[in-house]
Amino acid sequence: MHALAALFLDTYRQINNQKLFWLTLILSGLVVAAFAAVGIDENGLSILWWEVGSFDGALTSDVLPPDQLYKQMFVNFGINVWLAWAATILALVSTAGMIPSFIAGGAVELTLSKPVGRIPLFLMKFAMGLLFTALQVTVFTSACFLVIGVRGGSWEPGIFLAVPLVVVFYSYLFSICALLGLVTRSTIAALLLTLLIWFGLFVVNASDAVVTSFRVGSEMRLEDGEKRLERWERSARQRLEEQWRSENPDGGPMPEPTPERLASRDVRIAETRESLAKTRKNLSRLRFFSDTVYAAKTVLPKTSETIDLLKRTTLEEIRTGGPGEPPEDDDTLMDLSNMSRAEREEMAKRTEAELAGRPVWWVLGTSLAFEAAVLAIACWIFLRRDF
Repeated sequence: MHALAALFLDTYRQINNQKLFWLTLILSGLVVAAFAAVGIDENGLSILWWEVGSFDGALTSDVLPPDQLYKQMFVNFGINVWLAWAATILALVSTAGMIPSFIAGGAVELTLSKPVGRIPLFLMKFAMGLLFTALQVTVFTSACFLVIGVRGGSWEPGIFLAVPLVVVFYSYLFSICALLGLVTRSTIAALLLTLLIWFGLFVVNASDAVVTSFRVGSEMRLEDGEKRLERWERSARQRLEEQWRSENPDGGPMPEPTPERLASRDVRIAETRESLAKTRKNLSRLRFFSDTVYAAKTVLPKTSETIDLLKRTTLEEIRTGGPGEPPEDDDTLMDLSNMSRAEREEMAKRTEAELAGRPVWWVLGTSLAFEAAVLAIACWIFLRRDF
């Protein structure tokens, strides 16, 4: 235990002595200072003592309360841009060399001579890399908590969920970086390959969003076509029934009309049936692609979804867009290539709801399972390698 504590303290000193550690803290302070410099009141936005304006009354404290403004800046820029991208890249640059330098000739032999098992030793090094990010996120979140409380007048302890969520998000990437650093023994190779894999995860996530959006749009088109077909067939059936009654005043109930006879009463029925058949065929393909991407994401770490958990758990996302156009009740079937504004907004709303509705256990559980598998491989390599 004393040996682990000594190694822990030594690794912490190494991180603390890195210039990038303090550079990241300074940059985080500048980001928070930029948040605090922005203000909003009944006259509009302001930056320090300069009045920006209300943009024709669209941005005032009556439309967007100060606390909501700072929450939105914290989530949309502080988390999604700074912590999830810029600070993460700086953290990877700072910690990518931990494992390669640790297993360098001379250094690892001295460490292995201590009465500490190899697996606890490797996992401690990994944990110290996470400590770098944890300290950065804790300082940044604490400063944002004070800004939201002092400037926005709302104390939101829920934003501290950003600390574990961002650390867990970073742990996915750092586990890959640690494994690559162990295999390649090169800081540059481990860093570049990790960034490349991260980009691959981003592509998979973007593909999931695009395919889901197209699938939802096709489902909307199918729903729209089925409703119109039902309405037109009902109207055609009523006309046939009126004709039947006029021709058979003393007759019984009208026989059930065949699909062909219904289509003969309204040319739109046959056209809609043909269109729906094509839509169902395309929707079947889209569902196959969507399920394939979903299956691929299940075994991969969910970086974007992990960050987005903060939105759905603590902060209410504000929509500043104006009301959409009312849906038009015409006789034209929905066309995905030429959708109205209301239809596009409905498709985006359904897509976002589906992506955000995926269970937390799927987002975190499968991602942590991937990380555990990567660390298990790294520990196995570290355990068997001769130093």
